[in-house]
Amino acid sequence: MSPQEAFARAAREGGRAALVTVVALEPGGGDVDVGARVLVSSEGDVVGSLGDPGLDRVATGYAEDLMWAERSEAFGEHGVTLFVDVVHPPPRLVVFGAVDFAAELCRMARAAGWHPYLVDPRSRFATPERFPDAEEVIVGWPGEAFVRLGGIDRATYIAVLTHDPKLDDAALTIALESDAPYVGAMGSRRAQAHRRERLLAGGVPEEALDRISAPIGLDLGGLTAEETALSIMAEVVAVRNGREGGRLTHAAGRIHEVGA
Repeated sequence: MSPQEAFARAAREGGRAALVTVVALEPGGGDVDVGARVLVSSEGDVVGSLGDPGLDRVATGYAEDLMWAERSEAFGEHGVTLFVDVVHPPPRLVVFGAVDFAAELCRMARAAGWHPYLVDPRSRFATPERFPDAEEVIVGWPGEAFVRLGGIDRATYIAVLTHDPKLDDAALTIALESDAPYVGAMGSRRAQAHRRERLLAGGVPEEALDRISAPIGLDLGGLTAEETALSIMAEVVAVRNGREGGRLTHAAGRIHEVGA
């Protein structure tokens, strides 16, 4: 299978991969050909070559970074211009707790093009009928759910919405040991302080606890379930795009990041 065919297959099957192509050469740019391609998958598989082992290593590094940053860009490297084209599935939002807020959050995530998953060990609450917008409703504890989801990668965002310490703490302990770029938890500041004490007593490092976004969401002043879901989803999208989530009227620089 050629790099182009492997890339097309990843796109069809909802996979994650990056195709690196030599698009231009400067004089003395090395013994490579314009149009040479190499593909790197999220599993680390490499298909093809640019014709130079050193350039392949550089290209692989760019590919691995950008496939998770989820953007395509051009780079210059020793007189060679490379274009990295990325394909990726929708990001995942794993929501813990079969509560009303969770139903609205799944709906908001689905509308934004994400794949939301709902997790709760209580089968009487965690039903597809209550969460029609969830990609899947998983009845089980956090450890079981993450195994079923194939683990936590750098495109998995986690929102803990229950007020049950057994479920909260189990989900957060696993999440904080992972590559998840976002871990949010609902609860008042007093509840957050108690949770922090429990997690520290359970052996979670203090620096790991600083990764928790709590109270969860942006400060929109919302009161309803729908407004709370909007607040949480807004924070998740901001984190995914490397933004703080403030008002655009107060922001400097580009409104949208523009790749090559």
